[in-house]
This record gives sequence, C-alpha cells and structure tokens, in this order.
Amino acid sequence: MNEFSYIFLFFLISSLLLKLWLNKRQMAHVFLHRNAVPKDFKGKIDLQAHQKAADYTIAKTRVSTLNMLISSGLLIFLTLGGLINILVSLSQQFIANDLLAGTALILSVFILSHLIELPLDIYQTFKIEQKFGFNRTSISQFIKDQLLQITLMLLIGIPIVYGLLWVMGQMGEYWWLYAWVLTIGFTFFMTWLVPTLIAPLFNKFTPLEDDALKTRIQALLKRCGFNSKGIFVMDGSRRSGHGNAYFTGIGNNKRIVFYDTLIDSLDADEVEAVLAHELGHFKCKHVSKQMILSTFITLAGFALLGWLKQQLWFFDGLYIAQINDAVALLLFILISPVFMTFLHPLSSKFQRKFEFEADAYASTIAKPTALIQALVKLYRDNASTLTPDPLYSSFHHSHPPAAVRIGHLKSLAKANA
Repeated sequence: MNEFSYIFLFFLISSLLLKLWLNKRQMAHVFLHRNAVPKDFKGKIDLQAHQKAADYTIAKTRVSTLNMLISSGLLIFLTLGGLINILVSLSQQFIANDLLAGTALILSVFILSHLIELPLDIYQTFKIEQKFGFNRTSISQFIKDQLLQITLMLLIGIPIVYGLLWVMGQMGEYWWLYAWVLTIGFTFFMTWLVPTLIAPLFNKFTPLEDDALKTRIQALLKRCGFNSKGIFVMDGSRRSGHGNAYFTGIGNNKRIVFYDTLIDSLDADEVEAVLAHELGHFKCKHVSKQMILSTFITLAGFALLGWLKQQLWFFDGLYIAQINDAVALLLFILISPVFMTFLHPLSSKFQRKFEFEADAYASTIAKPTALIQALVKLYRDNASTLTPDPLYSSFHHSHPPAAVRIGHLKSLAKANA
C-alpha cells in the first residue's frame, strides 16, 4: 500500500461512518417526534398519517444503511480486493479489440453493481413500499423494467464509453477537452431525446384531458412566456402511489408532466400552484444555472482525470495491476464520489436556495395558500416526514424541510395579502 491507499481508505471509511451516523440521527429524530404532529400541520395531517410517515422514513433509512455497507464493500472488493484486475483479464481474454474490451470492462462493473443492489430494490419495492400502501408494481412489470434498464444501459452506454475511450487514446495531450465536449454534447442530446423516446418505454404519457384545467394551465404558461410541446399526464399509478410533477426536455422539446396520482389528489388551484413553482425554476433560470455549473464541474473532472491517469501512485494505491485508459476512467467514476461526500451540504444549500426562489415566484402568479395546501397533501400522500433531523437533511435533501418551507410560504402569503 502507498500513501494514496491510506488516503482513499481514510475518506471511504470517514464518509461511510458519517453517513451511518447521519442515518442513525435521522431515525432517532423522526422516532422522537413520531407521536406529535408539528403545530404548523395540526388539523391538516392527522396523527395516524404522521406516524405512517415516520415509520416509512425509518424503514427506508434502514434499507439505505444496508445499501451503504454493500456499496462500500463492493468498492473495496473492486479496488484493493483485486476484482477489477480479474475483470480486466477476462475482458482482454475474450475480446481482442482494446476499445471494445475496455468498454466491456466498464459496463460489466455497472451491470454487476446493479445486480448486487437488485435484492435491496426488490425488498424496497415488494416489502417496504407494499407495507405502506405505495407499491402497485407487479412482479412481471418489475422484471420487465429491470431488463429494459439493462438493455438501455448497454444501448446507450456502449457508444458513449467507446467514444470516450477512443478520444482518450487518440486525441493527444489535451484529450480531456475533447472528452468533455463529447460528454456535454451527449448529455444535451439525451436530455432532448428522453421525453419522446426513452420515458415512453417505461410509462404511458397522454395529453391532459381536463379542458378547464388545461385552459388554466395554458393561460399560466402564456403569462410566464413558457413554450411547451404539451401538457401530459403520466400513469405513475401503474407502479406507485406516490405523486409528482416535473418539466423534462430542453429547447423546443420541453414537456410538462403530471403524475395521474397528483392530478387525482389536488384541485385546480393546487395544480396551478404546483406548476407555478416549477415555472419559477424556469423564470429564475435555475435549469440553465445548474447546467452551466454541471458543465464546468465535468470539465474540471476530466482535467483531473487527465492528470491522474499519468500518475502511477494512483493505480498502485488502488492495487491495479494493468494500467490503461479504461481502468483509469472506471476508477475515477468509482472513487470520486467518496471524496465528494463532505461537499453535500454545499450542494443542498445551493439547491434549497433555488426552491425558495421558485416558491417566491410562484406566490406572485398563483395563490401561496394553494401551494401550501398542495404541499401538505403531497407530504401526507407521499408519507414524507415532517420532522427530519436538520443535520441529516442538510446532507441529503435538496428541498427545505416541510416546516421551514411552509413557514416561508406563509410569510410570502402574508406579504402579498
């Protein structure tokens, strides 16, 4: 082992212990507040629903804890345990072309990780989600989804991984600039393509049929200057009882999507308020800002990889016997999240700022009280805990805690009264 081996182990163990501690805090905090509905939600969410949310949160957190342990164990096994070396030998033994062998190596690790996590996914779906009344997925549908995910992983992954490896080997000293351009271009293309080609493979999207609601939404879009390819309802109830709404796509391929469960749960004012919040992200240019930030982070990542792949200590420290571009790319993908754990609060703070700004915008074009009512219903129907541990939330939640967000909206409603 060299110095980097110890650095890697230090960050891996530290980040794992931190996450386990945060999970323990979350479960203890939620359980402590299980028997009393927070005052902001009294009369809106009953004690039974509040306790269901607490129990659901604790159950999911326990699964998350197990998943962390398995993921960390797999990472150790792949690197210091020598599994990557075995997979490299196998890929080269059966595939003569270096680029194809490298592509097979990377995708085989992704598929292996997916299969190892599959039992937990099954438990989460057919035990936890079933117990709390959310699962509507049949076994045949679950199997179909898994096969489709792996198929798409191969169909999409093979060309992009092959392309990156070709660039790494053929474009000289500044290959990382070309790899960055390729990755960003591919990302934008997939973001444009997903709404019309990928998403419909998993769900059915139908145009919104409620004429009165559609007219209200179109008027709201016109006031905001938002051009959309359509307003669609997704059959989310086909797999789950959870509700949601989102924008998808970029450029002239943007879509507004509502889960059918959300449409069934909210009234017209509340649906309009939820959409107003999403439009707030558009008007405040949050999507553009996040894409720009992601673009620069990706550039920095490739520049760092360009330097690391020339450092023998990087490979020696992770017990890699054979050095090549595919191994370098794979290692970077696997271990970089370990060193990013302690930056999660910064990312969450950045995202929460966007949520507050979107709420503020929504309060100017829709009723803040309607958005409050919609959020309360979503918290209740999705069994979202109203009492997360603040520290846990600062690491894991992109949205403000329920009480904080509702309090902010109440102040906006008072200011606009």
